[in-house]
Amino acid sequence: MTPPTPKPESAIDRDQRKALKRIREFLKVRTSYDVLPLSFRLIIFDTSLLVKKSLTTLVQNGIVSAPLWDSKTSSFAGLLTTSDYINLIQYYWQHPEQVNRIDQFKLNSLRDIEKSLGVSPLETASIHPLKPLYEACRRMLETRARRIPLVDVDDETGRAMVVSVVTQYRILKFVAVNVHETQLLRKPLRHLNLGTYGKLEWARMETSVFDVIHQLVNFNISSVPILNSDGVVTNVFEAVDVITLIKGGNYDDLNLNVGEALQKRPDDFPGIYFCSIDDRLDTIFDTIRKSRVHRFVVINEDGRLVGVLTLSDILEYILLEGEGDDVKAG
Repeated sequence: MTPPTPKPESAIDRDQRKALKRIREFLKVRTSYDVLPLSFRLIIFDTSLLVKKSLTTLVQNGIVSAPLWDSKTSSFAGLLTTSDYINLIQYYWQHPEQVNRIDQFKLNSLRDIEKSLGVSPLETASIHPLKPLYEACRRMLETRARRIPLVDVDDETGRAMVVSVVTQYRILKFVAVNVHETQLLRKPLRHLNLGTYGKLEWARMETSVFDVIHQLVNFNISSVPILNSDGVVTNVFEAVDVITLIKGGNYDDLNLNVGEALQKRPDDFPGIYFCSIDDRLDTIFDTIRKSRVHRFVVINEDGRLVGVLTLSDILEYILLEGEGDDVKAG
């Protein structure tokens, strides 16, 4: 029996494959050093620092994560992120009798907190800054991290040396600016296995902040769309919003509802970005190139929630989609 003749590749599929291959080639010849700006400031926390002081420093400097350093062993000790603060809040919600200890808590005790909650421990993945950017991306996907510290080794002492932290956003923006073939990614989202759809977590403006924090922890997500009574998306509560609420060690604002909490956002909040399942990846990359965006809320023509497209989803797609085809073609 004669096997069926394979269907010829369409022009749009060919362009999509060509663009993905070009992006991967680009990531394999550039290093993490290439992504860094000409000048930048790096804040590193010692693991003996009080949680309260670390929180104040993050807010004052407008950052949401920082590498940790163990001065006793002179070694890199992981990456502090908003998830760690949220886990701490979850712990004290479960153990209210210990709430008076929260101001005396140090960063080196976060592992014990996360172990008792049964959640993911502190992010400890890192990569050498001269390794190909492609390897940094793969490491982030393997560890489900949204950012990765660059750790070098001092030639004289042989000790680890934290150089900077690279985020998914900075990598994808680097691609959007430098790889012109992203304009060939013209297939709409509805034809790509890209994003999360179906059963999605959501909340309302009247929902308590604590309830949303439980959603973030229990489902290991970084945001929860906010819907009105008609099911229309009006906002998104993000994990970083928690940092704003507890800055200065004041945990009373956690008793607010979502609507009240979102009013406390800083003036430089980048906003919420929407798209539809008919939007194409080339326009998504164009938005990333122009704006500081961390996720897209996918809505229909009525503004109702359809799905969520994260930068992790995009990074996974450009690295893994049809990867075997690249090997065969090579």
